[in-house]
Amino acid sequence: MDYKNAGVDIEAGYKSVELMKEHVKGTMRKEVLTNLGGFSGAFSAAAFKDMEKPTLVSGTDGVGTKIKLAFLLDKHDTIGIDCVAMCVNDIACAGGEPLFFLDYIACGKNYPEKIATIVKGVADGCKQAGAALIGGETAEHPGLMPEDEYDLAGFAVGIVDEKDIITGADLAEGDVLIGMASSGVHSNGFSLVRKVFTMDKATLETYHEELGTTLGEALLAPTRIYVKALHSVKEAGVRVKACSHITGGGFYENVPRMLPEGKCAVIEKDSYPIPPIFAMLAREGRVEEKMMYNTYNMGLGMVLAVAPQDVDAAMEAISAAGEQPYVVGKIENGEKGVTLC
Repeated sequence: MDYKNAGVDIEAGYKSVELMKEHVKGTMRKEVLTNLGGFSGAFSAAAFKDMEKPTLVSGTDGVGTKIKLAFLLDKHDTIGIDCVAMCVNDIACAGGEPLFFLDYIACGKNYPEKIATIVKGVADGCKQAGAALIGGETAEHPGLMPEDEYDLAGFAVGIVDEKDIITGADLAEGDVLIGMASSGVHSNGFSLVRKVFTMDKATLETYHEELGTTLGEALLAPTRIYVKALHSVKEAGVRVKACSHITGGGFYENVPRMLPEGKCAVIEKDSYPIPPIFAMLAREGRVEEKMMYNTYNMGLGMVLAVAPQDVDAAMEAISAAGEQPYVVGKIENGEKGVTLC
């Protein structure tokens, strides 16, 4: 009896590392001091040595049950982007610049080519965020997970000068809300998605005219990463007063998180186009409108607040970074919360 007979293939682990190295290499920043395969990742403080009060910000997350669709369609090249996005978008909400990322893959059996494909997606997400992929772990769990399944989680660390942290503390009545378009469902609410639609390959590979693609492709569209857009806004000299990543809990949970007491966010539902996947979800699942806005991003992956005089500059900066912005509402005095009208 040996470890391989027990279900853990060490040689497959070595092969996975070799296959993923080329993808990881493309994420490197000059501050990275170690190579992939060591016991830890080292990152130089040179990236933030000139800040007045450098402050670390961090985020950790996974992709939830969206990963089940990747299994069904045997498509694993974008799920890593989702994992990175869920972590770095949270860091960007605080005004932070993501510095580095680590991933954790738990699998029933290590198939090196599949693991390398997953990590390629992680590396693609890191490139979009400007973060270095400095390490990770692939853990083979025979008997705990089915051989053809895996789970993916990640952890990111970023930096922001204390004076630039986005807190929402100075929000004022009349400040304008700008939303950035999502790519679709992103990585939240898939437990409901999987109840609404039959989860088999034939259903997911069916083309829908209203979606302009197959159901599976629409649902697997990777989460948008808004790091560069928010950086572009800052570079344009615009102060983002408050920011919310619209993730699990939709509008009703996430928008209030960026508000101080005594301020209410008023969002106009018809101020931007809602992707057709949400109409299909609501119709096929008979999901009430309030529940849709309480579960999904409904077409806006990020919402930020700026002063009225900064709206045009912020919109231009977001567009220049490749994202689609919309003026979606305003800040009013009142009980802390969000009103959709």
